[in-house]
Amino acid sequence: MRILITNDDGIHAEGLTALEEIARALTDDVWVVAPEYEQSGASRALTLADPLRVRRLGERRFAVDGTPTDCVMLAVQDLVAGGRPDLVLSGVNRGQNLGEDCSMSGTVAGAIQGMVLGVPAIAMSQALAVFRDDERAPYETAVAYGPGIISRLLEIGWPNDAIINVNFPCRAPAEVTEVEVTRQGFRGFNGTHAERRTDLRGRDYYWMGFRHGDVNLAEGTDLAALEAGKISVTPLHIDLTHHSAMAALKGKLGGAIPKAKP
Repeated sequence: MRILITNDDGIHAEGLTALEEIARALTDDVWVVAPEYEQSGASRALTLADPLRVRRLGERRFAVDGTPTDCVMLAVQDLVAGGRPDLVLSGVNRGQNLGEDCSMSGTVAGAIQGMVLGVPAIAMSQALAVFRDDERAPYETAVAYGPGIISRLLEIGWPNDAIINVNFPCRAPAEVTEVEVTRQGFRGFNGTHAERRTDLRGRDYYWMGFRHGDVNLAEGTDLAALEAGKISVTPLHIDLTHHSAMAALKGKLGGAIPKAKP
Protein backbone atom coordinates (compact mmCIF):
# COMPACT_ATOMS: atom_id res chain seq x y z
CA MET A 1 0.00 0.00 0.00
CA ARG A 2 1.28 3.44 -0.96
CA ILE A 3 0.34 6.23 1.46
CA LEU A 4 0.59 9.97 0.81
CA ILE A 5 0.63 12.15 3.92
CA THR A 6 0.11 15.89 4.17
CA ASN A 7 -1.05 18.44 6.72
CA ASP A 8 -1.81 22.13 7.25
CA ASP A 9 0.60 22.76 10.15
CA GLY A 10 3.65 22.64 7.89
CA ILE A 11 6.48 20.31 6.98
CA HIS A 12 8.23 20.67 10.36
CA ALA A 13 5.13 20.09 12.52
CA GLU A 14 5.23 17.57 15.36
CA GLY A 15 1.89 16.20 14.19
CA LEU A 16 3.34 15.35 10.79
CA THR A 17 6.03 13.29 12.51
CA ALA A 18 3.27 11.49 14.40
CA LEU A 19 1.41 10.84 11.14
CA GLU A 20 4.55 9.40 9.57
CA GLU A 21 4.81 6.99 12.49
CA ILE A 22 1.17 6.00 12.00
CA ALA A 23 1.64 5.50 8.25
CA ARG A 24 4.84 3.47 8.66
CA ALA A 25 3.02 1.10 10.99
CA LEU A 26 0.92 0.20 7.93
CA THR A 27 3.43 0.27 5.06
CA ASP A 28 7.00 1.12 4.08
CA ASP A 29 5.79 3.05 1.01
CA VAL A 30 5.16 6.46 2.56
CA TRP A 31 5.37 9.79 0.72
CA VAL A 32 5.33 13.16 2.46
CA VAL A 33 4.16 16.28 0.61
CA ALA A 34 3.33 19.09 3.03
CA PRO A 35 3.22 22.91 3.09
CA GLU A 36 6.47 24.77 3.61
CA TYR A 37 4.71 26.99 6.17
CA GLU A 38 1.63 26.68 8.37
CA GLN A 39 -1.64 26.83 6.44
CA SER A 40 -4.18 26.46 9.26
CA GLY A 41 -7.61 27.75 8.23
CA ALA A 42 -6.75 27.57 4.53
CA SER A 43 -9.75 25.34 3.82
CA ARG A 44 -9.77 24.24 0.15
CA ALA A 45 -7.75 27.22 -1.08
CA LEU A 46 -5.90 26.59 -4.34
CA THR A 47 -2.95 28.79 -5.39
CA LEU A 48 -3.89 30.37 -8.71
CA ALA A 49 -2.20 33.80 -8.85
CA ASP A 50 1.36 32.71 -8.01
CA PRO A 51 3.68 29.91 -9.11
CA LEU A 52 4.25 27.02 -6.71
CA ARG A 53 7.76 26.12 -5.60
CA VAL A 54 8.64 22.62 -4.44
CA ARG A 55 11.62 21.84 -2.23
CA ARG A 56 12.82 18.22 -2.23
CA LEU A 57 13.90 17.20 1.27
CA GLY A 58 14.44 13.50 0.65
CA GLU A 59 13.66 10.64 -1.70
CA ARG A 60 9.96 10.70 -0.80
CA ARG A 61 9.67 14.00 1.07
CA PHE A 62 8.70 17.39 -0.38
CA ALA A 63 7.81 20.85 0.93
CA VAL A 64 5.46 23.02 -1.15
CA ASP A 65 5.01 26.77 -0.68
CA GLY A 66 1.27 26.41 -1.02
CA THR A 67 -1.85 25.03 0.62
CA PRO A 68 -2.75 21.45 1.58
CA THR A 69 -4.91 21.27 -1.56
CA ASP A 70 -1.90 22.33 -3.66
CA CYS A 71 0.22 19.68 -1.95
CA VAL A 72 -2.16 16.81 -2.68
CA MET A 73 -2.71 17.93 -6.28
CA LEU A 74 1.01 18.11 -7.00
CA ALA A 75 1.70 14.85 -5.19
CA VAL A 76 -0.93 12.78 -6.98
CA GLN A 77 -0.37 14.31 -10.40
CA ASP A 78 3.42 14.56 -10.42
CA LEU A 79 5.57 14.17 -7.29
CA VAL A 80 4.69 10.62 -6.21
CA ALA A 81 6.69 8.44 -8.60
CA GLY A 82 5.80 4.92 -9.64
CA GLY A 83 2.02 5.15 -9.36
CA ARG A 84 -0.78 6.92 -7.55
CA PRO A 85 -1.14 6.61 -3.77
CA ASP A 86 -3.68 4.15 -2.43
CA LEU A 87 -4.52 6.33 0.56
CA VAL A 88 -4.18 9.97 1.60
CA LEU A 89 -3.71 10.76 5.29
CA SER A 90 -3.91 14.40 6.39
CA GLY A 91 -2.75 15.56 9.83
CA VAL A 92 -2.19 14.86 12.58
CA ASN A 93 -3.54 18.34 13.20
CA ARG A 94 -2.54 20.25 16.32
CA GLY A 95 -6.03 20.71 17.72
CA GLN A 96 -9.42 19.22 17.01
CA ASN A 97 -11.36 19.72 13.77
CA LEU A 98 -15.00 19.44 14.79
CA GLY A 99 -18.37 20.92 13.92
CA GLU A 100 -18.26 23.99 11.71
CA ASP A 101 -14.44 24.07 11.91
CA CYS A 102 -14.43 21.33 9.27
CA SER A 103 -15.37 23.84 6.56
CA MET A 104 -12.30 25.99 7.38
CA SER A 105 -9.82 23.22 8.11
CA GLY A 106 -6.81 22.77 5.86
CA THR A 107 -6.41 19.29 7.35
CA VAL A 108 -9.89 18.27 6.21
CA ALA A 109 -9.27 20.00 2.86
CA GLY A 110 -6.16 17.91 2.23
CA ALA A 111 -8.24 14.77 2.62
CA ILE A 112 -11.03 16.18 0.45
CA GLN A 113 -8.57 16.85 -2.37
CA GLY A 114 -7.46 13.24 -2.21
CA MET A 115 -11.08 12.16 -2.49
CA VAL A 116 -11.67 14.53 -5.42
CA LEU A 117 -8.72 12.92 -7.22
CA GLY A 118 -10.13 9.45 -6.62
CA VAL A 119 -7.96 8.42 -3.67
CA PRO A 120 -9.53 7.28 -0.36
CA ALA A 121 -8.64 9.83 2.31
CA ILE A 122 -8.69 10.27 6.08
CA ALA A 123 -8.17 13.47 8.10
CA MET A 124 -6.76 13.07 11.61
CA SER A 125 -6.61 15.61 14.44
CA GLN A 126 -5.36 15.52 18.02
CA ALA A 127 -7.39 17.60 20.45
CA LEU A 128 -5.86 20.28 22.66
CA ALA A 129 -7.11 21.45 26.05
CA VAL A 130 -6.37 25.09 25.13
CA PHE A 131 -4.92 26.67 22.00
CA ARG A 132 -1.68 28.21 23.26
CA ASP A 133 1.87 27.89 22.01
CA ASP A 134 3.03 26.30 25.26
CA GLU A 135 0.29 23.64 25.18
CA ARG A 136 1.47 20.32 23.76
CA ALA A 137 -0.96 18.03 21.99
CA PRO A 138 -0.78 14.41 23.24
CA TYR A 139 0.16 12.96 19.86
CA GLU A 140 0.99 9.65 21.52
CA THR A 141 -2.77 9.02 21.65
CA ALA A 142 -3.12 9.40 17.88
CA VAL A 143 -0.03 7.24 17.34
CA ALA A 144 -1.36 4.54 19.66
CA TYR A 145 -4.78 4.20 18.04
CA GLY A 146 -4.38 5.62 14.54
CA PRO A 147 -3.00 2.50 12.78
CA GLY A 148 -5.72 0.22 14.12
CA ILE A 149 -8.53 2.61 13.22
CA ILE A 150 -7.15 3.13 9.71
CA SER A 151 -6.78 -0.62 9.18
CA ARG A 152 -10.35 -1.25 10.28
CA LEU A 153 -11.69 1.58 8.12
CA LEU A 154 -9.90 0.16 5.08
CA GLU A 155 -11.44 -3.26 5.79
CA ILE A 156 -14.93 -1.79 6.05
CA GLY A 157 -14.59 0.77 3.25
CA TRP A 158 -16.58 3.96 2.74
CA PRO A 159 -18.22 5.76 -0.23
CA ASN A 160 -15.82 7.20 -2.79
CA ASP A 161 -17.48 10.63 -2.48
CA ALA A 162 -16.71 10.89 1.25
CA ILE A 163 -13.73 11.29 3.54
CA ILE A 164 -13.31 10.12 7.12
CA ASN A 165 -12.60 12.74 9.78
CA VAL A 166 -10.97 11.26 12.91
CA ASN A 167 -10.48 13.27 16.12
CA PHE A 168 -8.54 11.96 19.10
CA PRO A 169 -9.45 13.33 22.55
CA CYS A 170 -7.03 15.30 24.70
CA ARG A 171 -6.27 12.32 26.91
CA ALA A 172 -3.43 9.89 27.44
CA PRO A 173 -3.79 6.62 25.50
CA ALA A 174 -4.71 4.62 28.62
CA GLU A 175 -7.60 7.01 29.32
CA VAL A 176 -9.26 6.41 25.94
CA THR A 177 -11.45 3.32 25.76
CA GLU A 178 -13.97 3.82 22.98
CA VAL A 179 -14.49 4.84 19.36
CA GLU A 180 -17.77 6.43 18.31
CA VAL A 181 -19.02 6.95 14.76
CA THR A 182 -20.52 10.43 14.83
CA ARG A 183 -22.16 13.14 12.78
CA GLN A 184 -20.76 16.63 12.37
CA GLY A 185 -21.97 18.87 15.19
CA PHE A 186 -22.62 22.59 15.41
CA ARG A 187 -21.41 24.60 18.38
CA GLY A 188 -24.30 27.06 18.33
CA PHE A 189 -22.23 30.22 18.79
CA ASN A 190 -19.82 32.25 16.67
CA GLY A 191 -16.45 31.86 18.36
CA THR A 192 -14.38 33.64 15.73
CA HIS A 193 -13.59 37.32 16.05
CA ALA A 194 -11.16 39.94 14.81
CA GLU A 195 -9.25 42.09 17.30
CA ARG A 196 -8.23 45.50 16.03
CA ARG A 197 -4.86 46.86 17.10
CA THR A 198 -2.71 49.80 16.07
CA ASP A 199 0.90 49.58 14.93
CA LEU A 200 3.68 52.05 15.79
CA ARG A 201 2.91 54.12 12.70
CA GLY A 202 -0.71 54.62 13.70
CA ARG A 203 -2.20 52.19 11.22
CA ASP A 204 -4.81 49.63 12.20
CA TYR A 205 -4.30 45.92 11.78
CA TYR A 206 -6.21 42.85 12.91
CA TRP A 207 -5.54 39.51 14.60
CA MET A 208 -8.06 36.76 14.02
CA GLY A 209 -8.89 34.65 17.05
CA PHE A 210 -11.43 32.50 18.84
CA ARG A 211 -13.64 33.05 21.85
CA HIS A 212 -14.86 30.30 24.14
CA GLY A 213 -18.58 29.85 24.74
CA ASP A 214 -21.19 27.30 25.66
CA VAL A 215 -21.07 24.47 23.13
CA ASN A 216 -24.10 22.52 21.96
CA LEU A 217 -23.03 18.95 22.81
CA ALA A 218 -25.85 17.18 20.99
CA GLU A 219 -25.82 13.42 21.39
CA GLY A 220 -24.21 11.55 18.52
CA THR A 221 -22.03 14.46 17.38
CA ASP A 222 -18.27 14.74 17.06
CA LEU A 223 -18.34 17.50 19.69
CA ALA A 224 -20.07 15.32 22.29
CA ALA A 225 -17.87 12.30 21.61
CA LEU A 226 -14.63 14.19 22.13
CA GLU A 227 -15.95 15.85 25.28
CA ALA A 228 -16.67 12.35 26.63
CA GLY A 229 -13.09 11.24 25.92
CA LYS A 230 -13.96 9.11 22.90
CA ILE A 231 -12.29 8.92 19.51
CA SER A 232 -14.70 10.48 17.02
CA VAL A 233 -14.99 9.06 13.48
CA THR A 234 -17.14 11.14 11.13
CA PRO A 235 -17.81 10.53 7.43
CA LEU A 236 -17.89 13.89 5.60
CA HIS A 237 -18.65 14.96 2.06
CA ILE A 238 -18.80 18.24 0.15
CA ASP A 239 -22.48 18.29 -0.76
CA LEU A 240 -23.48 21.56 0.94
CA THR A 241 -27.12 21.32 -0.12
CA HIS A 242 -29.65 21.95 2.67
CA HIS A 243 -32.09 19.31 1.53
CA SER A 244 -35.10 20.21 3.68
CA ALA A 245 -34.84 23.87 2.64
CA MET A 246 -34.55 22.79 -0.99
CA ALA A 247 -37.72 20.71 -0.67
CA ALA A 248 -39.60 23.63 0.90
CA LEU A 249 -38.44 26.07 -1.79
CA LYS A 250 -39.36 23.74 -4.64
CA GLY A 251 -43.06 24.16 -3.86
CA LYS A 252 -42.85 27.95 -3.75
CA LEU A 253 -40.17 29.17 -6.14
CA GLY A 254 -40.16 26.84 -9.14
CA GLY A 255 -41.61 27.84 -12.51
CA ALA A 256 -42.06 31.45 -13.64
CA ILE A 257 -39.34 33.92 -12.66
CA PRO A 258 -40.73 36.20 -9.92
CA LYS A 259 -40.71 39.98 -10.31
CA ALA A 260 -39.44 42.35 -7.65
CA LYS A 261 -42.08 44.05 -5.56
CA PRO A 262 -41.89 47.88 -5.43
